[in-house]
Amino acid sequence: MIKVFLVDDQNLVRQGVQALLELADEIEVVGEAADGNEALEKIPATDIDVVLLDMRMPGLSGLDVLQALNEKDQLPPTIILTTFDEDEMVLAGVRAGARGYLLKDVPLEELVEGIKQVAAGKTIVRPQVTEKMLENVSHLKNEFTSFKQPESLTGRETEILRLMAGGHSNKEIANSLFVAEGTVKNHVSNILSKLGVRDRTRAVLKALELGLI
Repeated sequence: MIKVFLVDDQNLVRQGVQALLELADEIEVVGEAADGNEALEKIPATDIDVVLLDMRMPGLSGLDVLQALNEKDQLPPTIILTTFDEDEMVLAGVRAGARGYLLKDVPLEELVEGIKQVAAGKTIVRPQVTEKMLENVSHLKNEFTSFKQPESLTGRETEILRLMAGGHSNKEIANSLFVAEGTVKNHVSNILSKLGVRDRTRAVLKALELGLI
């Protein structure tokens, strides 16, 4: 059973998401918060597999919550629930530690699948959505903590980076390319090093920013 925690200042949104998730046998909503302060209090004290986090809330925003929990090493795997007019905050949220994002009007099947992927350690950064976001917030590009001119990726590294962008795990990538999982891990480490980023999500965002994928 995947334990989910909801953070949104709108009661109807929380109730609606919870009602939808109750239709999925493998997911259980174990808690909720109506603002950032309540989230900071409840999340560390709750056994959680995935957090669904709204970004725009009174008082502490979702970004504030991500940054505060990340600094304390208390951030569970988190999915941002967003609308298309929150591009800047969503990208900042991903850089602050979120594993990805979903639109608030996402179908139940995609919501459940996204929760499963993040609970399994994957990311859900959709390239087609992120490209649009990067176009809308181009002034943020220089905020990435990476080298201005990253070292060129090999053909295999670019191939693996594309699969990473699709949310695939190292094991899935290895099976797809018919190589050992350890080989994929080495390639991923090289990709992160060349792009000058700390994790897979930032690698995908940086690659999209540079037009590498």
